[in-house]
Order: sequence, then C-alpha cells, then structure tokens
Amino acid sequence: MKNDHLGFEIMYVYKGVVQKYRPDFLIRLATGKMLVLEVKGQDTQQNRTEREYLAEWVKAVNEHGGFGQWACDVSFDPPDIPGLLARHAASQAR
Repeated sequence: MKNDHLGFEIMYVYKGVVQKYRPDFLIRLATGKMLVLEVKGQDTQQNRTEREYLAEWVKAVNEHGGFGQWACDVSFDPPDIPGLLARHAASQAR
C-alpha cells in the first residue's frame, strides 16, 4: 500500500537537523513479513541517511519481536520490484 496518510514516518538527523522520512510503500508479503519499499530515480546522501535510520528501525522492531518480521529495501529501477519482492519472501522461509 502507498504510504499516504498512514502516518508511518521514521525520524532521522541529517546535517544536524531532525527530519521525518516517509517511505513510499508498506507491503505485507504472503509470508506475513512487512517490507518497507522505497523507489528512487537517483540516490543522494540524504536518501542514504534516511535508509540507514530505517534499517536501524527495522533491526529494533525485529529484535523486539512483538510486531512481526520487517525488512526494508530500495528500488532504483521499477522493473526490478518483482525480484525484490520474491527475494524478501524467500528470505522469510529460511
């Protein structure tokens, strides 16, 4: 689902300023795993910083264990999205 009006945001600090990062999509895979997916045309240092904070958030949520299994990824080429989804669905099965 498009992360529009859902209120899912990750706080991060970039160049000393607290920012809010709203990832593009939240996807519940058939395995039940939640995937936070970002789609980018170009990558910037700020984008990389956002994803670093998102990765820390995912790690913390997974370590807590009370909110299911989460993962995050980024696509720079939309035709690659089916492969990203399949890879994350397969990683749950292991």
